[in-house]
Amino acid sequence: MNHRFSLLSLLVLMTAFGGLQAADPWVVYDGLDGPGRGKHIVLVSGDEEYRSEESLPMLGKILARHHGFRCTVLFAVNPETGVIDPDNQRNIPGLQALQTADLMIIHTRFRDLPDEQMRYIDDYLAAGKPVIGIRAAVAAFSIPDATKTYARYSFRNRSEDWPGGFGQQILGMTWIAHHGRHGGESTRGILAAGMEDHPVVRGCQDIWGPTDVYRTPQPLPGDSQPLVMGAVLAGMNPADDPVAGPKNDPMMPLAWTKTYQGKAGQVGRVFTSTIGAATDFESEGLRRLLVNAAYWCLGMEDKIPAAAHVQPVGDYRPTSFGFGKYQRGVKPSDHAM
Repeated sequence: MNHRFSLLSLLVLMTAFGGLQAADPWVVYDGLDGPGRGKHIVLVSGDEEYRSEESLPMLGKILARHHGFRCTVLFAVNPETGVIDPDNQRNIPGLQALQTADLMIIHTRFRDLPDEQMRYIDDYLAAGKPVIGIRAAVAAFSIPDATKTYARYSFRNRSEDWPGGFGQQILGMTWIAHHGRHGGESTRGILAAGMEDHPVVRGCQDIWGPTDVYRTPQPLPGDSQPLVMGAVLAGMNPADDPVAGPKNDPMMPLAWTKTYQGKAGQVGRVFTSTIGAATDFESEGLRRLLVNAAYWCLGMEDKIPAAAHVQPVGDYRPTSFGFGKYQRGVKPSDHAM
């Protein structure tokens, strides 16, 4: 009885003085040996439809375990329960990790974050650091209150100095429309003409996903360089034929590189992919494309192997895309390695 009382007393004291703490509302994967050792990648999830809360932990584990990068994965979290809630558009804790990040990978949609969180993203971009944007990130932010500090980040921003917000100014386009029929016409990635030897597409000859092709500007603005084009397929299987007609003539860019300038003129490398739902990441070619892009964005293209190791760490059984389909009751700590 005395032993039980002493243990209880110890637990109370440890809790009171910080010895026991709730798990952080994010997850960190320490890098093992590899070319990325010493580099820090922050992966920011938070979208209602494409299950980035599942794909980005998987990608972070690959980058850490197989390539040596230290990866911090952030989530949209219900602040009252601590569970991942992609429908909560106003809370992504842990963005202060961007202060030590060498690369930000972002797949968010329609976020309206408080200023104290947005300032870390703004500071990161002001420094001209590299960015990878995935699918819905072309509409990463939706900030209807024009008086908010970071309202210019909104995908519908019409101001003359930052039209199209984060998507257009950093990633190369803001949201336009679905080009393929959403949920009915899947996507095959075709290497863009003349880009077969680009280091980002090395070993990426087989890219397919059940999500549809996004419509993009024709041509992409600025120095954007298409690497992969999106063939709209007639069905939801990788062996389906491309649809005939204007949807594939011309094809829309599916993935591209570009640059942007920070506030002091620093040039940051950017890679954007409009394919990238969690189910799309079952494609080995797509996983390799994103891993290669991380190397390229960090100026490490000379270290991209002929076929980068992209086998998922543990089971990867992604949830189908769609609104309201996210797995309930999952905490960030459930994604620990």
